[in-house]
Amino acid sequence: MSSRDIIIQVLNFFLFVTAQILLVRNFVLFDTAFCFIYVAFILLLPLEIGPALILFLAFGSGLLVDLFYDTLGIHAAASVLIAFLRPQVVKVITPRGGYEASMNVSAKSMGLDWFIPYAFTLIFIHHATLFFIEASNWGLFWPTLIKAVCSTLFTGILLLILQYFKK
Repeated sequence: MSSRDIIIQVLNFFLFVTAQILLVRNFVLFDTAFCFIYVAFILLLPLEIGPALILFLAFGSGLLVDLFYDTLGIHAAASVLIAFLRPQVVKVITPRGGYEASMNVSAKSMGLDWFIPYAFTLIFIHHATLFFIEASNWGLFWPTLIKAVCSTLFTGILLLILQYFKK
């Protein structure tokens, strides 16, 4: 990874986490769909980054959001889980020819038929983990599942829109 790519990833980190803390925190639809756009930082990391670094970056971004949301590590736990599962999800949806080492993870470069299953699967895992830990009661299974699905759609669609606004 070149120094230019590292700078871009650092800027992505600050952009997504700052946007989450200052702006997107207030994006709520009908008290059911919440937007957690900071997961885009984890999803859009290059495929060539090692698993230990991804886990560290996911923990850092989740912990930073936890500090401002006052949620005691719930975001960090959900972020580390998707960082841990990311290589398995990528392996399941690997195209026949494999990946190029320099290929960026984005809807434009990978195509929607690859990006949508990749992103929505990991976003759903993140949101389900987050909301089920928050609920901490299996009696709230269906309302929590509905909240996770609606939030996944909201975050995923916003992520796709942002992908096409980006150069």
